Amino acid sequence: MDKKKIINVVKIQVEAGKANPSPPIGPILGQQGINIMEFCKKFNLETQHIETGMPIPVIITIYSDRSFTFRIKNPPVSSLLKKIIGIEKGSSENNKKKIGKITNKQIKEIAKTKMHDMNVIKIKSAINCIKGTAKSMGLDIIDD
Repeated sequence: MDKKKIINVVKIQVEAGKANPSPPIGPILGQQGINIMEFCKKFNLETQHIETGMPIPVIITIYSDRSFTFRIKNPPVSSLLKKIIGIEKGSSENNKKKIGKITNKQIKEIAKTKMHDMNVIKIKSAINCIKGTAKSMGLDIIDD
């Protein structure tokens, strides 16, 4: 059996349930020669269980016969932190202007969710990565 030849791998972020052929999806996938509407329908179907509008990283593998497969990852850590805290964006002056607080328990929950997407082996390493993101966004980390 012949294996399909991979011609490209594209990484993009698309809002859950909101994939449509407009930029950035349309131009990126269009120049690869794949069916944009097919991708949009499949992506929206796959992400219907995720909160609409949550940015989702997608890795699209494009084959020589113009077919494709895609893998959905978990939302970025910053998006999960913003959702938990209920803010629109992080602080522009993270060392001076704190915009919220997050508990170690909440950080651990995010770490469990993101563990398989991160390049870490131990949960403690994932927690440290998430703490770094939280601090850079201007969040104070408090004990439970």
